[in-house]
Amino acid sequence: MGWREEAKKRASMEAVKHVKDGFTIGLGSGSTVAYAIQEIGKRVQQEELRILGVPTSHQTMMLAVHWGIPTTTLNEHPQLDLAIDGTDQFDRQLNLIKGLGGALTREKIVASATSQFVVVADQTKLAEKLGTDCVVPVEVLPFAFPTATSKMQAIGGKTILRKAKSKVGPVVTDNGNFIVDVSFGEISSPKRLDSKLQAIPGVIETGLFIEMADIVYVGTQTTVERLERE
Repeated sequence: MGWREEAKKRASMEAVKHVKDGFTIGLGSGSTVAYAIQEIGKRVQQEELRILGVPTSHQTMMLAVHWGIPTTTLNEHPQLDLAIDGTDQFDRQLNLIKGLGGALTREKIVASATSQFVVVADQTKLAEKLGTDCVVPVEVLPFAFPTATSKMQAIGGKTILRKAKSKVGPVVTDNGNFIVDVSFGEISSPKRLDSKLQAIPGVIETGLFIEMADIVYVGTQTTVERLERE
């Protein structure tokens, strides 16, 4: 295991310390959160924690079941105590770019429904400005793909329809939509860009998570740093 994986694992261990008995927890998607899900499962078994998890993807649901975490839905628990997720990039204001795993819409819904949103990352994900060597994933209704991408290009984005790696054709999200990866370069105002993208008809959601994260645990080669939004 390389230092980045060790760093992500250490950061995840810190995030899991926020889990308390009786909590309903949003469970993000991706390799970093997988460490947290495993640790939560261990705590459920060892400490007999009574918790429920709301998965943000089919993959996360399967992981939760594998590690013995009872699952529920937002229909049953529309307000969550805690959500834990990873990030593809974050800045010092704790704004995030997420969605390289394709679950951005459900991840954002869950993050918006929680009392505390805790993010885990390794130090390579920190950028002085969002968009530096990182695309912004956008979930788009398939019917709107040609018109939506044209409008994204009109506001300065370079668009690429995300293609599946083990099947012919585009990636299809758990919601039945396409993912368009949009490159803007360094983003001077993430909040304004998010508003512009959200205003495009057919855009379901963007990977810009603005002013949502409460805490980011950053794994380095030797330690874990805790950053909090002011």
